[in-house]
Amino acid sequence: MDHVVFLHDLSWDDYESLLRMRGDHSAPRISYLEGEVEILSPSRTHESIRSLIGCLVEAYCLENGIRFRPLGSWTLRDRPKRRGAEADECYILGDEDAERPHLAIEVVWTSGRIDKLEIYRKLGVAEVWYWRKGRIQPYQLRGERYVPSTTSQVLPGLDLMLLQRFLDQPTAYDAIIAYRKALRAAADSVDAD
Repeated sequence: MDHVVFLHDLSWDDYESLLRMRGDHSAPRISYLEGEVEILSPSRTHESIRSLIGCLVEAYCLENGIRFRPLGSWTLRDRPKRRGAEADECYILGDEDAERPHLAIEVVWTSGRIDKLEIYRKLGVAEVWYWRKGRIQPYQLRGERYVPSTTSQVLPGLDLMLLQRFLDQPTAYDAIIAYRKALRAAADSVDAD
């Protein structure tokens, strides 16, 4: 189980002090939303799921010739907007660098967490995937709000149902090999038509 601590009525300077104390480590992950702070120490299971989803996203990109930059738990923050967050995984997609990731992935293992969609919304992250109980739910930024979707906007053509089928493999190796095989079979069937 993840360990979560909530702090209330903290200033932006308090938040930045917490980040400095933690240093350049990826855990605990610290989120800030208008004075509310969540400090999350992810469990082994949380980290395993996060990492495996990332491996499968990267396999999809490799199979489809999509350039990507994996940025892990990159700390995103904006003092004027009073928001800061660290995704479980995040990516910049395409040839160009960007100030914000195109895709952030969140593993929700513990309920009652801070509203990270609200943080990401003001930070301008194009798409956020939430993994809950074996299912990935993408949210796409449309204007000033996130809209739930069944497909990915930033990785068009990615079949999320197919990707999810490989999250219960015994090792990442097994999941990646099986997923790549399934992707190639799907591409071959499209080419045959």
